[in-house]
Amino acid sequence: MTLVRYTYPSFRSLAPTLNGLGRSPWSGLETEIDRLFESAMGDVNRGASNRFPVDLYEDKENAYVRAELPGVNRADINVEFVDGYLTIAASRKTGEGDAAQSYSLTRSVSINGDVQTDKVSAAYENGVLTVTLPKREETKPKKITVAVK
Repeated sequence: MTLVRYTYPSFRSLAPTLNGLGRSPWSGLETEIDRLFESAMGDVNRGASNRFPVDLYEDKENAYVRAELPGVNRADINVEFVDGYLTIAASRKTGEGDAAQSYSLTRSVSINGDVQTDKVSAAYENGVLTVTLPKREETKPKKITVAVK
């Protein structure tokens, strides 16, 4: 039995060359796409350890921010609305004794200035935090009746 050593091609493209005139114009495309994904997703993955996803939505009366915080006690959640930014901070402890670890989670979301700050409320149920941000009266949609003469 004879062992044959296989060597991989020096370039990653599977595109053939054009009429023997050198490399195909598509030969670097796969490498370029990989580089673009790495640069875009690298920024997301770097700060992901202490961040959590939030959902933003609104209706005619209120804007809402919903965050999933499973395993976090209600007393370990801090919600602040300052200068148009809603900041949610939470801490979670896992394990007991020497194996106990503490995690700090935080997320800031920019909210437009059309919020009644004195009426902001937050509710935490089944691991989901829902912050209700009531809109100011002057920013709510108003129905205007058109008179026909």
